[in-house]
Amino acid sequence: MKAIVDCNSFYAACERLFKPSLHGKPVVVLSNNDGCIVSRTDEAKELGIRMAEPYYQNKLAIEKNKVAVFSSNYHLYGDISRRVMETLRSLSPSVEVYSVDESFLELTGINENKLYDYALFLKSTTELWTGIPVSVGIAPTKVLSKVANRLAKKDKIGTKGVVVLQTPSQQREALEKTAIEDIWGVGNANAKKLRLFNINTGWDLRNMNEEWARKNLGGIVGVRLIKELKGFPCIEMKDPLTTKKMIATTRMFGKPVYELQALKEAVSTYLSRAAEKLRRQKGACKTITVFVVRNDHTQFKSDYFPASKTAYINLPSATDLTNVMISHVMPLVEMLYQKGSKYIKAGIILGDIVPANMIQYNLFELGENLNQKKLMQVMDNINFGIKTDLVKFAALGTKRDWKMRQEMRSKRFTTIWDELREVR
Repeated sequence: MKAIVDCNSFYAACERLFKPSLHGKPVVVLSNNDGCIVSRTDEAKELGIRMAEPYYQNKLAIEKNKVAVFSSNYHLYGDISRRVMETLRSLSPSVEVYSVDESFLELTGINENKLYDYALFLKSTTELWTGIPVSVGIAPTKVLSKVANRLAKKDKIGTKGVVVLQTPSQQREALEKTAIEDIWGVGNANAKKLRLFNINTGWDLRNMNEEWARKNLGGIVGVRLIKELKGFPCIEMKDPLTTKKMIATTRMFGKPVYELQALKEAVSTYLSRAAEKLRRQKGACKTITVFVVRNDHTQFKSDYFPASKTAYINLPSATDLTNVMISHVMPLVEMLYQKGSKYIKAGIILGDIVPANMIQYNLFELGENLNQKKLMQVMDNINFGIKTDLVKFAALGTKRDWKMRQEMRSKRFTTIWDELREVR
């Protein structure tokens, strides 16, 4: 049997964790630059506030109903997520972190007659140790466990936040209640296609034959989905992805950028963050791609040009040194920049990643490279310890007016000394 533990309204729950006065009250959290709603509590849902809708469209309803609004606080959410996952690892020998707020657990060895009690134990212990409310779904397969979890979240009071789909009759009842677009792995686009075949629920899809799925539902992926719905595990637990083949860092700017220097600072900042991730997995990259996005709409269509421009460079040798990468990327930014344009976004992609211990240095540069590596290690240790770029290269700038808006961000209560929660 497999379980999935999913945090309820995770970002909003993290905000409530340090503001007990908000319990039972509507809370929403906004995306980058305070653009769209990305998390909302049940109380906010009852007010008709929808996920992914622009903040400005809901602003009147939010103000009228005194909804608490927060900018995304990724330092806080990341740290709380780590605590939730560590708690689950202490309770189960096999945990697959699926996302920042979800994890699959392998329950092999748990007595089948005690699965419900174990689910309640997972839920109560996680909530006690972390303060984050969770829902638990248990079933023979990952897809069915997602169905179970969805039902648990849909009726938190009636189910006590726990649903176990152990018997065929329980699985049938759950699938009959679940619309086809709510089945994990289907999505809205495939759901429209499936409805043309009169497949409207999970149970309808479960009863389709595998050859039909092979032809109409993505080949082997569709076959696996139907098998999972029938209770035959096909999607195995995965080990954490420790080495990535590509690392990307991209952000929208807090306000449009017009000057070359500001654009260089933004790209250097994103490159620095990508390089930290690269060193964390003990890798080195051979290629760097930089892209910028501009929004130069005018009243004349003939004056409009493509919004995105990209350039890349193959490095002389693989490297994990931030300063070396910056020196190679800055000429690319100069090449992409066009005076008078309004830039709204930029990004960096590190590719052709190889293990850092495989780099062959030039004999005459070996000593210098080793010193640079020690410098990177010291910088990473300092910045990781306080969760901010306290030590950085001058190319990253000091004012950084282009940084994304976070006008309603709460304090980083668990990661920044100056912002620790005070208890009186």
